[in-house]
Amino acid sequence: MTTKTTITIHTSIKAPIEKVWQLWSNPADITKWCTASPDWHTTRAENDLRTGGKFLSRMEAKDGSFGFDFSGVYDLVKTHEQMDYTLDDGRKVNITFAMQGNETTITQTFEPESENPIDMQRDGWQSILDSFKRYAEAQKG
Repeated sequence: MTTKTTITIHTSIKAPIEKVWQLWSNPADITKWCTASPDWHTTRAENDLRTGGKFLSRMEAKDGSFGFDFSGVYDLVKTHEQMDYTLDDGRKVNITFAMQGNETTITQTFEPESENPIDMQRDGWQSILDSFKRYAEAQKG
């Protein structure tokens, strides 16, 4: 049996887990934070947040030069705790949410694709997570 390579990233957000979970999973919010750099944006998001449910985020370069669908199916959803999913290309992703004091820690572990260097993928996914942190901490109420 071969062990697949995985990459793990994380962040801590100064917000309650319920708020973090909602901002992470609500399509209207996803379109506001799901970007790795300012020259990209998520133009559309769909999210059927349940085991067996599908999700899709349409990511596009703002200059229109490139775009792709980031999509898959949830393998496991535990509200305020965990989301596991399989991307359309077969790669697995695990996301956990945990309260630590007055912060919520998000840890993401994912299988990298084979086209780009590991460091580039880690940095890209971390940039999206950092974008989420900025967005979540800016939300009031």
